[in-house]
Amino acid sequence: MSGSGTGSGTGSDRAVVIGGGLAGVTAALELADAGLRVTLLEGRPRLGGLAFSFKRGDLTVDNGQHVYLRCCTAYRWFLDRVDGAALAPLQDRLDVPVLDVAHPAGPRLGRLRRSALPVPLHLAASLATYPHLSLAERASVGRAALALRRLDPADPALDGLDFATWLARYGQSPRTVEALWDLVGIATLNATAAQSSLGLAAMVFKTGLLSENGAADIGWARVPLGDLHDTLARKALDSAGVRTELRTRVTAVTRGGDGDWRVDTDGESFDAGTVVLAVPQREAHGLLPHGALADPDKLLDIGTAPILNVHVVYDRKVLRQPFFAALGTPVQWVFDRTDSSGLTDGGQYLALSQSVAQDDIDEPVSVLRAKYLPELERLLPAARGAKVRDFFVTRERTATFAPTPGVGRLRPGPRTDTPGLYLAGAWTATGWPATMESAVRSGLGAAHAALAALGRPREHPLQEAV
Repeated sequence: MSGSGTGSGTGSDRAVVIGGGLAGVTAALELADAGLRVTLLEGRPRLGGLAFSFKRGDLTVDNGQHVYLRCCTAYRWFLDRVDGAALAPLQDRLDVPVLDVAHPAGPRLGRLRRSALPVPLHLAASLATYPHLSLAERASVGRAALALRRLDPADPALDGLDFATWLARYGQSPRTVEALWDLVGIATLNATAAQSSLGLAAMVFKTGLLSENGAADIGWARVPLGDLHDTLARKALDSAGVRTELRTRVTAVTRGGDGDWRVDTDGESFDAGTVVLAVPQREAHGLLPHGALADPDKLLDIGTAPILNVHVVYDRKVLRQPFFAALGTPVQWVFDRTDSSGLTDGGQYLALSQSVAQDDIDEPVSVLRAKYLPELERLLPAARGAKVRDFFVTRERTATFAPTPGVGRLRPGPRTDTPGLYLAGAWTATGWPATMESAVRSGLGAAHAALAALGRPREHPLQEAV
C-alpha cells in the first residue's frame, strides 16, 4: 500500500520523521507547527526513545533515572510544549547530598549547594565547607574553575584532549576528581574524566556551574517518564495534526527523480519533500542513501556507553531524601521513586543510576543483587533491617554515545549533502553530551534547517542560537 501519509498537498508540504524519541517528536512538532503535513514513524509500540516507562506488576517503572538542569532550555521548552512542565519541576536551589561511606572516621555527609550570590561566588560557601576534600583541594577547585571559564567548548582543539589531563594540569588531585569532577561528570557525560573530551566536559561544567546562578538546579519527573514522553507527547502530536504510526519499522529511504523522498516500511510507503532521520547513529547509517554524507562510516566510529539501573523495593521507608550521590562505594546516585511508581502500601522504591557501567552491564541479576544490596545497607542504616520485596535491573547497553576525545569531529550536523534529508539525535553535533537536552536541540536544529531550505523560516523557540 502506498500513500502520502499526511493527506493531500505538494511534496514540499509533506515531511516524514523517522524515530519517536525526543529528537523525532521535537522535529515533528516544529515542522507541524510551521504548517507542514507530518508523519512520524516509530518502530516501538511507544514514544520516548530511551527515556520511557513500563509496568512491573502494580508498579510503573522508568527504565532509568533521567534528570535535567535549569540550563537545559531546550528540554524545558519541550516540557512546556507538551504541557508537562508542572510534572517535572526544578529544585528551588541546587542542593545535592553527597554521602562518603569510606571516610576513616566513618560515614560523612556533605552537600553541594548554591547560594544567591552571583557566579562564581554562588558555590564558594558550599565548596569551602565540602567535607570530602581537604582545604588545599578545595582551594585548587577554585583555580581550575576560573581556568575552565576561560575555555571555549566549541574550540575544535579541545575535542582532542581528555578532561583528566587538563584537570591534572590545574592541580586537581585524584581525590578531587573522584569527589567532585567525576561525581558530576560521570552522571552527565556517562564517562570518567579520563574518558571524556575536554570540549564536552567544559561545555557541561561551564554551562551548568559557571554560567548563571541557578543553571545547575536539578529537575526530574515526579510522574513516570512515559506520562511525559509518550502520553503527553502523543497528545501534543495529535493536536498539531501529526500522523503518528507506532510499531512501524522503516526499511528504506530513497530519493525519486522528481527530488521527492520515498520512505518504505513493512506495510506502507510514504512520499515527502522532507525526511528527518531521528534514530541512533548505526540505524541512521543503515538508512542513509548513497551520497548523503561524504564519509558515512564516521557514524560507525561514534562509540556507545552503557547505563545500568538497579531497582530495589523495600517493605519500609529507608531514605528520607529525594535523592543523594555516594562516594566510597560502587553506588553512584540513588533516587526515591516511590510516589511516581504508584507504590502506596508503606514500602519504598529506590532506583540506583549507574553510569559508566561497562563492568556491570552483563552481570546476572544474582551477582548485582549480591553487590548492591550490601552497599545500600552501608549507605542507609535503615535498610539493614528492611525486607527486600523486589530487586530487578534495567540495562541500556547503548544508552549514550561515548564522549571520548575526538568524538566531536565524528558528529554530523543536521544537514546532509542531499537536499531534503536531515539528521537528528542526541549523537549529532549539538555541542552537548548525550542528554535529553541534546536530543531536543537536535530535533529543533533539524526542523529549522528543513524550514529554512523550504523558504519557510520560523523563529527559533530558544533565546540563544542552537
